Amino acid sequence: MPIAKMDYIWFNGELVEWDKATIHVLSHVVHYGTSFFEGVRCYETPKGTAIFRLTPHMRRLVDSARIYRTEIPYSLEQLVAAVKATVRANKLRAGYIRPVVYRGYGEIGVNPLGNPVEVAIATIEWGKYLGADAMENGVDVCVSSWNRFAPNTLPAMAKAGGNYMNSQLIKMEALANGYSEGIALDSNGHVSEGSGENLFIIRDGVVYTPPASSSILSGITRDTVITLLGAMGVEVRQQVVPREMLYVADELFFTGTAAEVSPIRSVDRITVGKGRRGPITAEVQAAFFAIVHGERADAYGWLEYADA
Repeated sequence: MPIAKMDYIWFNGELVEWDKATIHVLSHVVHYGTSFFEGVRCYETPKGTAIFRLTPHMRRLVDSARIYRTEIPYSLEQLVAAVKATVRANKLRAGYIRPVVYRGYGEIGVNPLGNPVEVAIATIEWGKYLGADAMENGVDVCVSSWNRFAPNTLPAMAKAGGNYMNSQLIKMEALANGYSEGIALDSNGHVSEGSGENLFIIRDGVVYTPPASSSILSGITRDTVITLLGAMGVEVRQQVVPREMLYVADELFFTGTAAEVSPIRSVDRITVGKGRRGPITAEVQAAFFAIVHGERADAYGWLEYADA
């Protein structure tokens, strides 16, 4: 989706005009992928612009940087406040927020530690990631020929820019072959996740989702959906999932900040269930959107208001 410019970007501690938030071409991040980022959505509600689970997102940003021995020069509280300030400055009622931490200009070479740590926060308008009709009709996906990275090679727990080279290969292959998205297996051949989404499998009323040990990013929307399913009385098992379970599932769906809760209607041209959004998917999807749009009480404290 093309980016439409907004007025301001929060850049190293202050709001600057959009076109002035630039980096040097010799910044370490350009050559070695040393960045850590988040994707956060905000929604229009009767109480104003609500940012969905902002503090957990920013905590994960801090954690991602820490795994790579990177100390962000702002506290968690300062980062949360900066996101809210950026949303307010751009008068964003609903959209997408992209905080990013990266190693800037200073030294050349693999070692990042001599390069400054810089922070930027941008906001954009962004609709449905997998298409406008995906929420009801679902999407067609494939199992990718590209696996997720093995444990002790790259840390899947870190939402790091370099990790997403793997995601790009998964996504491009899927699109080239006529699918909307790809599902990656882990290094042991078990189901991992999509290029940028976590995955849920439903069989006989039980929901399965791959565990952290299957090289997934521990998604915040994933955690949200697990909580909602529990409140619905649906059993959720976080366990290793064999590939063939994708082909015999009654329902499948993706979760993620961008994807939200998106049904899957086929995998490798094999129809999932009845080829449309299933009942459990529909119920958890409705519960999710009711909360984020302020139509249902936020019993979990998930909404953080930009004006607060």
